[in-house]
Amino acid sequence: MIAPALAALLAASAPASAATAAAPTAADAAASPARAPSEIAAAAPAGDWRAIPTGDLLVMDLAPTATGKPRRVVIQLIPAPFSQSWVRNIRMLATQHWWDGAGVNRVQDNYVAQWGGSTAKRPLPASLTATEQADYTTHLAPADLGPIVAAPGHDAYAPETFTWRGWPIAAERGAGGTIAWPVHCYGMVGVGRDMPPDAGDGSELYAVIGHAPRHLDRNIALVGRVIEGIELLSSLPRGTEALGVYATPAEHVPIASVRLASDLPVAERPRFEYLATESTSFARYADARANRRDGFFVRPAGGADICNVPTPIRRIAAR
Repeated sequence: MIAPALAALLAASAPASAATAAAPTAADAAASPARAPSEIAAAAPAGDWRAIPTGDLLVMDLAPTATGKPRRVVIQLIPAPFSQSWVRNIRMLATQHWWDGAGVNRVQDNYVAQWGGSTAKRPLPASLTATEQADYTTHLAPADLGPIVAAPGHDAYAPETFTWRGWPIAAERGAGGTIAWPVHCYGMVGVGRDMPPDAGDGSELYAVIGHAPRHLDRNIALVGRVIEGIELLSSLPRGTEALGVYATPAEHVPIASVRLASDLPVAERPRFEYLATESTSFARYADARANRRDGFFVRPAGGADICNVPTPIRRIAAR
């Protein structure tokens, strides 16, 4: 199902190759047993999955637990055209091992876990890219959209929401074209900043660990999402100071290292795939998220918030 307001845009201007994914029909649903969204994703054929480049993965190792258990968080960086000035800085900082020895210094219940920034042990490189708040949103041509799947419901924060290349995106159209932005769903990673016009440089990051704080959309840069290990952040002790800040440096959770996966030895690089937005499997999955017909449910909801249609992502064996 494609976002109605964008359908005309795509029909008028998108190339013929820009396919759109269609939701299952009532006949499709009647012809096959009702399956849970997780079952639909698990049954998706290999051709419906897309590899996530290792160069887009940020691997953050927290210090082990008191019992020696490792704690690894894997973040997927958002692709162009979104938030690229911040993403460039994050890549540079990871390459320079800038976060090594820094810490998680804020954990606010039902909100965010935050790290880096002033907890780092070294100065910022002078060559960081300048950032500006105008880049919280991106102008998109119809051809840039490609295959999208609309969130099957009405959104309180944006005229339109949809999944684009596996990412939750909101948009609005005007005389100047389509303006789009990523949204604050659970697990999304954003950039800490000071008061406007400061837009942050990417050295201080946070992950959403609670109900989607969509009021932050278009107010802060979103640069990625946690695709593995979010429980390691969401289960950290809550800070006792205002906004969940830890009261003392002794409470900080140390960061052992942050690396791009592509900089790790080949055998150690984590590999992941996501369910392709343009696939029939994703369309069925999105429909099932909005209309649960499997045995437990009495009444399909008839819609779903964009954050309730998280793109299935799976780890695959190293090559």
